[in-house]
Amino acid sequence: MADEHQFIENGLQRAQIDEFFADELGRAGYGGMDIAKTPMGTQIVLKAEKPGMVIGKGGKNIRKITSTLEERFDMDDPQIDVQEVDEPDLNARIVADRLANALERGWYFRKAGHTTIDRIMESGALGAEIVLSGKVTGARSRVEKFNRGYIKHNGEPAENVVDEGQGVAVMKLGTIGVTVKIIPPGAELPDDFELREDAEVPEVEQASAEEGVESLLEEEPEEVPDVGADEDVEVPTGGPDEEIDEEIVEEVIEESQETASEATDTSPEEPVETGTPEGEDAEDLDELEADVEAEAEELVEEMESAADEETESTAEEDTESETTDEADAADEEEDE
Repeated sequence: MADEHQFIENGLQRAQIDEFFADELGRAGYGGMDIAKTPMGTQIVLKAEKPGMVIGKGGKNIRKITSTLEERFDMDDPQIDVQEVDEPDLNARIVADRLANALERGWYFRKAGHTTIDRIMESGALGAEIVLSGKVTGARSRVEKFNRGYIKHNGEPAENVVDEGQGVAVMKLGTIGVTVKIIPPGAELPDDFELREDAEVPEVEQASAEEGVESLLEEEPEEVPDVGADEDVEVPTGGPDEEIDEEIVEEVIEESQETASEATDTSPEEPVETGTPEGEDAEDLDELEADVEAEAEELVEEMESAADEETESTAEEDTESETTDEADAADEEEDE
């Protein structure tokens, strides 16, 4: 058989055995069981509120349960050990069965829930939760919750720390499911912390009353260079002349000498003729000068002739205006 199928079969057998004990030992206050397989057989530890009722008179009841386990569940030599529950109010399975019985006897659900959860908290539990689901009061089903203290709903603490138990109350209108969750006293939760009075705390040096903010402001601030965390900076101690590197100065001088020698080694450019013209060039220049002078004289003559014409035209206009004025005056005299 494969491992997966073996796990499923073991879980199914465990659930069936738990259901069998709940039916047989309900009146004895059945509070759960632990099963462990050993080389000698199967070790079963029963938790009950009343161990005497589990064992029976002369061990009659315990022998009956052992034979039933061998025949019904095919277990080899089951060894049953019965343990009494120290605090029944902190066992979720027992509390759920008690609450279911109270509802079946006619207790009002709210009174039964508050009374039960108060008894759990009085027993020293860190937190508790009771959930009633079903037809609590009427024909329509609903869910009622009662909370006290601190409770975990998910994660590893919800599986390992929280004790959970279920019960069923059979009513006339229908069944009511009862779920109880309890965090027992002394449970270690991952978010717990502890204040220790005997812990050694290092002393902190307190500034004196004289050294206040004003005294710190009066002091000159120290110049801090902007340097990275991994950089090392050398602070100069001498003057500027001492810090100049002689090698760098020699390199600069050599470079300037090389550039000067390159400038002298290059071939000079052909000279540009800037002297006075000779031969044909001189004659051409003389002709150009003569032409320019002739054009200048012509322009002057044209400007003088234009000015004479303007003066003549203005004189004629003045004479015409005088003649017209005289004619007008004569006409006026004749009219008079």
